[in-house]
Amino acid sequence: MPILQREQKLEPGSTFIGGRIDRCVQQIAGGSRSHVTGLFDHDCVTLNGATEINPGKTLREGDVVSVRFEANRRYSPRRRPEEHKHRGFTILYEDPDVIVVDKSAELLTVPTDAKEPHTLVYRVNEHVRRTTRGSSALVVHRLDRGVSGLLVFAKNEEASDSLQAQFAAHKPDRRYHAFVAGRMTPATGTYRSYLATGKNLSRYSTRDEEDGELAVTHYQVLATSKASERCGSVSHVEVQLETGRRNQIRVQFAEAGHTVIGDQRYRRELWKDIPWPFKRLALHAATLSFEHPRSGIPHRFESPLPKELVELAKYAGLQR
Repeated sequence: MPILQREQKLEPGSTFIGGRIDRCVQQIAGGSRSHVTGLFDHDCVTLNGATEINPGKTLREGDVVSVRFEANRRYSPRRRPEEHKHRGFTILYEDPDVIVVDKSAELLTVPTDAKEPHTLVYRVNEHVRRTTRGSSALVVHRLDRGVSGLLVFAKNEEASDSLQAQFAAHKPDRRYHAFVAGRMTPATGTYRSYLATGKNLSRYSTRDEEDGELAVTHYQVLATSKASERCGSVSHVEVQLETGRRNQIRVQFAEAGHTVIGDQRYRRELWKDIPWPFKRLALHAATLSFEHPRSGIPHRFESPLPKELVELAKYAGLQR
């Protein structure tokens, strides 16, 4: 069958601006809603050059939507993987090489020295072994306990090597949403330090390059609040990692006087005037992008703010 390639750029005034991408795809490729969902499931849709798997993605002016598909073929939706929210994670994407999950805050990514049995890698591995013969979940990167959001696991050694090489070269785009104590200034900036580990396993910055690991963190303040009788001042910050060291965001923001809310390890006195009843950090891994280890096609995933962080923003009265 011939392969068709069709695209549409959203010019000013387009009726698709502000709407769902699947409606634009249906206009471009035709077919039923089920067929359109199948196009997303078979990686036929790209948005601005990157594979888009979310049919509900909101479009903006200037976006370019492209669909590549076989003429006269009906693309059936793939069977939706079981959601594992009751087990601490939700599967967002899976193929023979990788699996992308959205982790809940209370779950450890990997065991500590205490050898906890039911970590994220254990539970994801359990799923992978049951559904993909000869595969297992291989750790590529981690999130601290108390942090929610996106992680990718490899399902074979080749995919693992490729993804780890990308992370070592700082290629993946990793963005977090953090709610920190105080009103941050300036509105944008970069923290650069060398992180070392103390005897109690806490991390700290040092100027000695030989004693620590280089850690580079970029940030942009999205909103701030003034202190009130019921709540201290809070800043909502988007954080972009250039490196991915253990506790990197937590240490550098705490040392700058803006501890992540909920952090009991690093300068927790800085957020004592901010009501926070949850046993988690106000830190969420919201965006993850990488090149697929087999095809090289860019993949991008986003995770919305958890309910407790949305509630904190409302309670603190954050203003842009």
